[in-house]
Amino acid sequence: MLAQSYAPVVGGVERVVEDLSLELAARGHEVSVATLRQSGQPGGTSRVDENGIVVHSLGSTTYRLPGVHSDGERHHAPPAPDPETALALRRLLRRERPDVVHAHNWLLNSYLPLDRRRGPALALSMHDYGLVCATKRFLHRGAPCSGPALAKCMRCAGDYYSPAKGAGIAALTRLSEPWVRRHVDVFLPVSEAVRERCGLELSGSCRVVPNLIRELPEPLPPEDSHLASLPREPFILYFGDVTADKGGFVLAEAYRAMQNPPPLVLVGRSFLNEVARLPGVVALGPMPHRYAIEALRRSLLTVAPSILPETFGLVALETAAAGKPIVASDIGGLSEVVVNGETGLLVPADDSKALRGAIERLLGDAKLRASLGEAARHRAAEFSPAVVVPQFERAYETAIAARGSRVAT
Repeated sequence: MLAQSYAPVVGGVERVVEDLSLELAARGHEVSVATLRQSGQPGGTSRVDENGIVVHSLGSTTYRLPGVHSDGERHHAPPAPDPETALALRRLLRRERPDVVHAHNWLLNSYLPLDRRRGPALALSMHDYGLVCATKRFLHRGAPCSGPALAKCMRCAGDYYSPAKGAGIAALTRLSEPWVRRHVDVFLPVSEAVRERCGLELSGSCRVVPNLIRELPEPLPPEDSHLASLPREPFILYFGDVTADKGGFVLAEAYRAMQNPPPLVLVGRSFLNEVARLPGVVALGPMPHRYAIEALRRSLLTVAPSILPETFGLVALETAAAGKPIVASDIGGLSEVVVNGETGLLVPADDSKALRGAIERLLGDAKLRASLGEAARHRAAEFSPAVVVPQFERAYETAIAARGSRVAT
């Protein structure tokens, strides 16, 4: 497995990679993980995590350069190959000799060290739009993008990063795309939304394989001190980064317009202080996964008001597994997880009035909340390891066969 960060770093992709690794190991596969060294970790080290998975931390020259490390919680793969990381990965692959390298969004740094003639097969799970989008979000001027175009992408990336950095990333994205398409043995977009926006045709070299969800952690005792900050009364839950493109301002506007609403609990990194400070809002910041799930269990409902085309909707899937309803934007992968009117309510993105109406509808109808939650629980079973992991195994077999064909020719 290749991932730019891994547990104990908290995040959606990190959790997906960890869960998949554990399930593959349980089915008899040998699994190891290569990831970027995070702050406070020495590069070039290996450890066995609490689940028995070997995790290799790779050093990075890029992150020793001044002004590069802007995220205090995690390192991100740079837009161009890092020679130190590439060398460490090349040595690791020669030592372990895996049958398959399964990369998760990690583009150029993953591919550079691979011997495309004699090396392992390469599968790429696409959790974002990074194949064609420099910002990976497919969002342009606050709305879903109509599609890539170099000049537009350079301006958009310049606004998102900085003019010079954005132009460079946009150019590298455009230049690397054909090379990536040639060298990946099987693409594994996590949703139809990703497949369509990245221009991938369903074929032997591309198949949609969704994220899986394992059984949720056991409920925690009510007296657990980590849960003392949760409201005692029923509450609405939002979990994930609180940002504008995740619908933070839309949610704030909807919540502000409600009459005597229950508390709104935010679990995740908050980048919008004005939202966190609204009356009735309880901003808890990031929480370990088991505590976030406990907050979910104790909530009335979850909201996912994204204005960007979410690639999947892990929040919606975890909400479903907990037997809770969700109000979510009818956009991207969210609309592939949530069945409108059956497992939750879908509303137009960036529409605070519709969002407020759907939330108030659920708040005022306990029977509807219960029926949607029960249907959602059944829906979550379609994303269980027993259903999803065999899809990955078949994809690995496809990748290995494609690699063998390339070597033969």
